[in-house]
Amino acid sequence: MSAEQQVVAAAEAAPVRTVAVPGAVLAVSGPSADGDGLAPALFVHGLGGSGENWTELMAALADQVSGEAVDLPGFGRSAPPLDGNLSVSGHVRAVIGYLEASGRGPVHLFGNSLGGAVAVRLAALRPDLVRSLTLISPALPELPPQRTAWPTGLLAVPGVPSLLGRVPVGRRSPEEATESLLDLVYGDVVAIPAARRERALAEYKRRLGVPHAMHALVGSARGIVSAYTERGDQSLWRQAEQIKVPVLLVYGLRDKLVSYRSARRACAAFEDARLLVLPESGHVAMMEHPEQVARAVRELLAEV
Repeated sequence: MSAEQQVVAAAEAAPVRTVAVPGAVLAVSGPSADGDGLAPALFVHGLGGSGENWTELMAALADQVSGEAVDLPGFGRSAPPLDGNLSVSGHVRAVIGYLEASGRGPVHLFGNSLGGAVAVRLAALRPDLVRSLTLISPALPELPPQRTAWPTGLLAVPGVPSLLGRVPVGRRSPEEATESLLDLVYGDVVAIPAARRERALAEYKRRLGVPHAMHALVGSARGIVSAYTERGDQSLWRQAEQIKVPVLLVYGLRDKLVSYRSARRACAAFEDARLLVLPESGHVAMMEHPEQVARAVRELLAEV
């Protein structure tokens, strides 16, 4: 069995359960108890993703942390929030609700993209729940965004999603749509293992049948744009400056959504930051180069 097949088998075997928190019902994958004695960790995915995005990295760190991955409200297998709040703060509320309900905090908190913004705000508001932060291409305010991120940002513009909805479904096959999504988030789409591509296609097809999927995507995209414009104590950069725990920042030089140029500001904002730059990675380094990310995480955990 190849390494990729082992990861797939582990993902399929991982228990997935639903947990009711204030305002939402979340799908959570990973161990439901801390009987192994390892430090608890929580993994938060990015826009349009799910907890499954962390499968490779969680497997690589299985001997280091007791990891769980949460599907944010409206994504993966989680139901949409009861009040329809898909802002960054709304997602933060749901994750805090889970940590309080599970009693696993403080955790080593991981976030990618949107999940990175959620992790930063959570760590600033509830430092008692966080031991360390690992942020992979975090969606921190970057103005203007790089050109390759504009199409994603357009989802937040009123009227655009409805226009997209009028495009004939048959114009692009699920295979073509999946390939476009993979090309957007990966640095090297050619190098994606076949099993990973098949899993991405299966998930895309599944989401086509989920009534709230587009609403969750659009609402959360608007939430990111709104967070980019917040000032004062609600500014994500201001909140980053309040964080005292050790922070690992991971950026890919081939990222089409979060520019590497924001890494310098991020390193200056966090009090205790270290940086990992992966020249061949795109927006999801934990999926493209899990072993390299895991190595840097191990070094962070050794310091903690």
